[in-house]
Parts: sequence; structure tokens; C-alpha cells
Amino acid sequence: MVTTYLRRAYTSFATHIYDVPPRRLAFMFLLLFLAFPATNPPQYILLILVIVNMMAIFAASWDLLVGRTGQMSLGHALFFGIGAYTTALLNVFTDLPLWATIPIGMLLSFVTAVAVGYVTLRVKGPYLALVSLAFPIILIGAIFYFKDVTGGERGISGLPRFFPYLGLYEQRLAEFYFSLILLLVSAVILYKIAYSHTGIVMISILDDEVASKGCGINVTKYKVMALAISSIFASLAGGVYVHILQSVSVGTLSVDLSFMAVIMTIFGGLGTIYGPLAGAFVIQLLDRYVLNDLIVVPSTWRLLIYIIVVIILVIKWPRGIARFVTDQLGDISKAREIEERGSHIWKKYKKKKK
Repeated sequence: MVTTYLRRAYTSFATHIYDVPPRRLAFMFLLLFLAFPATNPPQYILLILVIVNMMAIFAASWDLLVGRTGQMSLGHALFFGIGAYTTALLNVFTDLPLWATIPIGMLLSFVTAVAVGYVTLRVKGPYLALVSLAFPIILIGAIFYFKDVTGGERGISGLPRFFPYLGLYEQRLAEFYFSLILLLVSAVILYKIAYSHTGIVMISILDDEVASKGCGINVTKYKVMALAISSIFASLAGGVYVHILQSVSVGTLSVDLSFMAVIMTIFGGLGTIYGPLAGAFVIQLLDRYVLNDLIVVPSTWRLLIYIIVVIILVIKWPRGIARFVTDQLGDISKAREIEERGSHIWKKYKKKKK
């Protein structure tokens, strides 16, 4: 029984992962990340990687909305902030553990997305982008108005960590593996949704909304569905993020954060789910390590640097770096005639036939 199960697992792995070059590359990166803590990295590096994992979930959630339905949202930080502030406020004013407060934040974000979606997703193009951009600003105003509860500019600090019973380094190590598992599970779920029947309907809306309506598709329903699903994962990233840093502030609702999701997704590859993950790792490591430790660059200049880099890469690789890599690997995996492999190999082949 066990042998049969192992044989099936091996066959499935060989067929669906090892024999597909892009997935094989992703699997190799996964093994690399799993083995990375064995090098005994400093706590600061582990913290950066944990934050990168959360930003990758955030970017992938934005990609599900924009890359599948074409609804340009510039206020996705709203759901990140709802998840962050909900779990923070519940931890301060109730006795609920953080394992319960994060799901509550996700539920609240889902309800907000449905309410906001039915109002905003009826408009299109730049109007939708401007309307969506207003909601995080409105929430920031509410946070400042109720500063006695929310902490205002100071925010809320002293939030509990996920593994308080461990030592400091062991806590950070556990958070690294925990965030990596969350990233993998979230990425798989988003990928399955994107390539399911629902995802195909969303793509039809992206390609031709009028034709989709003509086919009897409830376009508004699927747009709201995409927004609601993406809001759940954005809220999850926000809730985990603030407990990693043990504090929350209005920075979790900033316009810069919304634009960062756009930059990471376009950089990696819009409409792919895996592209934003690659974009998040490159951009966030560039932001939090290269331009912060190796080369000290003022934070006010970093967004401009990212925009310039993205513009250059969009001109060079308009489909994103992840899609460029997968396209190249796909070309390698295609069967070629033996004459295309060089005269030296062709001569060896003729000798073997003789």
C-alpha cells in the first residue's frame, strides 16, 4: 500500500513538476529557501525574507484582480490595512489570540470588498483607478479622527508575536518557515482559482467585456468575486505583517504600498500569479537590502528608481521577467530535430546507426 502510494506520488511529481522546466526551476528555488536557514543567517536577513513573503502574497492577490479581470485598482492597500488594523485593535482591546484575529480581519476585508466592489466596479479605466485610490485615503482619515483608539500617527505597538515561547532567533526562524508555508499555500490557491472555470470566465471579461455580457455572464458578479478573493489574501498578508513587526501604522495604507503592488506585478509578469512572486522577491530584496544596506539610497528616491527600472524592463521584456524566463525554458523543453543540435552530434548519431 505504501509502495503504491509512493510510486504514484513520484509519478505525479515527475510528470507535473520535474518534466516541466519552469516548475522544476520553481521547485529548485523552493529547496534553496528551505535550506537557507542552515547557513545560520542573521535575524535581520530572516526578517527581510519574512516581509518579502508577505509582500509576495500581497502582489499575487492584486494580480488576480487586475491580471484576470482587467480592473485597475490603485487602492489595494485598503485591504492590507484592514487586515493589519483589525488584528491589531482586536489584540489590544480583546483577549482574542492572534490566530483568531487574523481570520476576523480577512472576513471584514471580504465584506468590505463586496460592498466596495458593487459601488466601484461598475466604472472602468482611469475612473476606477481614481475611485479605488480614494478608499485607503478615507480610511487613513478615519484612523486620524479616532486617534484615541487607533493611535493616530503613532499607530499601535507591542503586538504579540507568533511563537513567543521560543528564543529570539528561533522565533524568527519559525516565522520564516511559517511565512513560507503561507506563501506556498496562498500561491497554489490563487493559481488554482486563476486557471479554474471561474478564472477562465474572468479572462473572457478581460478580453471582451461586451461579448461576455452577450454570452449571459454576470460581469459585475465576477468582478466583485475577483476583488473579494484578492482582498482575503491581501488582508492575510497585512495581518501577518504587523505581528512580524509587532506594530502597525498608517504606512500600511499608504499610496506607496498600493503602487508597490503594481510595480512588483508588472515587473514579474501581469496575469500569471507566479510573476508577482518573482517580482516581489527581486523588488523587495532590492529595496530592503541592496538599497538600504549595501548602497544607502534615501527612501524618497527609491520609488522613482523602481519606476525607472520597470519602464526599462517593460520596454525590454513587456511580459515581465518571470514570463521571459518561462518562455525561454519552454523553448528549451521543446523537442528539436537532431540536425538542429549541431554537426558534431549528427555525426555521432550516424555512427551509432551504422
